Amino acid sequence: MAPPVFRFAPSPNGLLHLGHAYSALLNFDRARETGGRLLLRIEDIDATRCRPEYETAIYDDLAWLGIAWEIPVRRQSEHLAGYRAALEKLSALGLVYPAFESRAEIARLVAAREAAGPWPRDPDGAPLYPGDARSLSAGERDRLIASGVPYALRLDKAAACRRVAGLTWNELGEGPDGERGIVAARPEAWGDVILARKETPTSYHLSVVVDDALQGISEVVRGQDLFHATSVHRLLQVLLDLPEPAYRHHALILDEAGRKLSKSDRSTGLRELRAAGAPPAGIRRLVGLG
Repeated sequence: MAPPVFRFAPSPNGLLHLGHAYSALLNFDRARETGGRLLLRIEDIDATRCRPEYETAIYDDLAWLGIAWEIPVRRQSEHLAGYRAALEKLSALGLVYPAFESRAEIARLVAAREAAGPWPRDPDGAPLYPGDARSLSAGERDRLIASGVPYALRLDKAAACRRVAGLTWNELGEGPDGERGIVAARPEAWGDVILARKETPTSYHLSVVVDDALQGISEVVRGQDLFHATSVHRLLQVLLDLPEPAYRHHALILDEAGRKLSKSDRSTGLRELRAAGAPPAGIRRLVGLG
């Protein structure tokens, strides 16, 4: 049998903190324990926030921690054609439509809907898409696209869920409410998620399932903040005929107020801890890995 494959996939939009170190070390340890491989993926599709100096810092910090990974590193910005091909496959199934509302317009629509009662939110707390772009005629969509207005390409979740039923995944770790084993996916809870935008032919949800498949990832080890997003990922994997990895979600490293760590929090940044004299073994102790 082929050895298991793991991956650590940070975005170079800031410096790494203790939470990143914990996830990276867990993946590294799992690869060593199982005789597997560890891949590093740079998720840099957000051209407005990702910077080369942050990518360089990722390599430096991981090497300082004693983490080794295979070369070459996959950089998402170099593989946009592959994501575009996956998007076209979903479009050919009639599952993608352009939506032309700006973020401000969506906020106004949500506010109007909430005048009659609470508007549903996704598991991350963001309001579900409230517009009616799905009902636009093909001619009207073409006219708006030709006019040059910005748009987002959304997944028609209702149509997608009609194609796929009984989705589950194998949870080797633990969800935020103690979920383990075979977990029932609930992609409908996310509404019509964005798969791409006019200027970017992919999104996190789309690129992560394409990359995991292409890289042969067998076990996804990541934080519990992405536990619920696995429902969307499982739906896309089935629609795109991609293999299903196992998932191992881990608890998050929180700050003193019980909040998820931020890249702007210097008290937990690896650079600041290194400058203060913390050794790599000290970082392991700080995140509870001994």
